[in-house]
Amino acid sequence: MAALAGVFLAFSGAFGSSGAPLAQRLAYWIPLLVVGGLWGHACGILIGRFIDVDARPWLATAALTLIITGPLTVVVWALTGLLFEGRLRHADALIHFFAPVALITAVLSALNVFLGREIPVETHAAAPGAAPARFLERLPPKLRGARLIAVQAEDHYLRLHTDRGSDLILMRLADALVELEGLEGAQTHRSWWVARDAVASVARGDGRAALTLTDNLTAPVSRRYARALREAGWW
Repeated sequence: MAALAGVFLAFSGAFGSSGAPLAQRLAYWIPLLVVGGLWGHACGILIGRFIDVDARPWLATAALTLIITGPLTVVVWALTGLLFEGRLRHADALIHFFAPVALITAVLSALNVFLGREIPVETHAAAPGAAPARFLERLPPKLRGARLIAVQAEDHYLRLHTDRGSDLILMRLADALVELEGLEGAQTHRSWWVARDAVASVARGDGRAALTLTDNLTAPVSRRYARALREAGWW
């Protein structure tokens, strides 16, 4: 998204850069927006620890804009002077960069917050007489016929937790969620799916939750998923 925004700003000659050659504008805008995007990603991780992004997207956008803009303004001031004038501008010029940097930061922060909002994938029990969930066919031979409790992503593998033990299979969680349809459960974290009937208790605090499952396994519930699961009646 940041790179595409850089291309757009370069071709449009944004903020008075239209007088420079296109190659120079591309060399200016794309790295600048990518660096800003990386800095914004780091700030987003920090903001996510203190603000429920899904519940308060506008507050998260405002906080991101404030945190990102200051340091990024200094980067823009330095890169503009070095690339277009061959030297650093006087520090007094910093104030002239603040408003355009804040504007671009606010727009990109809003796009990332609102487009990045996640809703947990819920799977549903199969109708009477329907075929069982396809995912059950992927259980290793030693776990065939076991009750599936949870699925946990570990790098490129999935750890299958059952009432007969656990084992690993090579698969992405995103693909597993499709095949888990037919079992009542939900994604509780970007790395976890939990069977609803396996939840023994719920521990809550600081806007987060953790599920204790029937085999004393603890499954995390990320802040982003907690609200949707609560509204779905998981606790």
